[in-house]
Amino acid sequence: MTRNVFFIFTILSLTLLVGAILVAGCSGTGQEKNSSSGKVWHVGVLSGMAFFADTEDGFREKMAELGYTEGKNIVYDSRKMVGFDQPAYQSALQEFRDNKVDLVLVFPTEASQEAKAAMKGTGIPVVFANVFTEETGLIESVRQPGGDITGVRWGGPDLALQRYEVMRELAPGAKRMLIPYQRGYPTTTSQLIALRTAASADGITLVEIPVDNATELEAELNKQAASITGKDTAILAIAEPLFVTPNSFAVIGEFADAHAIPAGGPSMSVNGHETVFGLTPRSVPQGRQAAILADKIFRGTPAGGIPVVTAENYFQLNYRQAQQLGLPVSEGLLSRADKILR
Repeated sequence: MTRNVFFIFTILSLTLLVGAILVAGCSGTGQEKNSSSGKVWHVGVLSGMAFFADTEDGFREKMAELGYTEGKNIVYDSRKMVGFDQPAYQSALQEFRDNKVDLVLVFPTEASQEAKAAMKGTGIPVVFANVFTEETGLIESVRQPGGDITGVRWGGPDLALQRYEVMRELAPGAKRMLIPYQRGYPTTTSQLIALRTAASADGITLVEIPVDNATELEAELNKQAASITGKDTAILAIAEPLFVTPNSFAVIGEFADAHAIPAGGPSMSVNGHETVFGLTPRSVPQGRQAAILADKIFRGTPAGGIPVVTAENYFQLNYRQAQQLGLPVSEGLLSRADKILR
């Protein structure tokens, strides 16, 4: 009897041990799964503007944390553009399509629009970042983007209004705001409509300056010089590519410094010229958020069924620039800033 009990106990123990080993092998971490599956994922990265280039850094960092090791189970084909270049976008995307990449990471808005069009019908999913989804046709809705696309978006016209309110606090004497922007850019209309309503209620005159390039921008700004009196003018950026293109901002910064007026919207510094504040979602965190979406796609979730994520704004206050311009900086603004440049 004792021998039989011992035999049964031994068999039961071995069974439980084998079961535990099998369970452990099947329920390992995502890192173990991704590193041992044998699949090598091919990701095409289209960085459509230098200002947003570190989105890719955040993406790669988070993908590594999720178990995707470059050269082992994931490879990147990265194409970096300095500024808006539609033919270059299309060429890079055609190569991604020909190479049958597993996923395209793309940013910002205009490059994402090109990516959606280029990958249509291929089954290649697109994950975007640093985009506006309003007026762009990128998605059907935030909750159900549809097609083979999802990503990380900016907060739409609300961002323009938040920038406007910060400028109002920093430059309370400004009764005119110059708004330079890329002519015909798809996301400007909703932002301008929101600003017009707010400015009208506050008795602020908006001077909209749509241009195609830095040369036109310089000419149009010079036309405004005679109308600047003391601290009655400020330059406000909406979310679009002109302001953050280095050669264009060099023109804006030089004009602003020459007339001792503030310029703000994104955080920019070119040739010693700086904005007084930046209120913009940061690119690295967006890249990390995009990586989480990519991982879901690689695990089998259709891109079009993954809700779009809204990026958080990051407020950087250039206190030293504000002091140079003699602008009042309230304790409220200082307390709200994520970073203060002194």
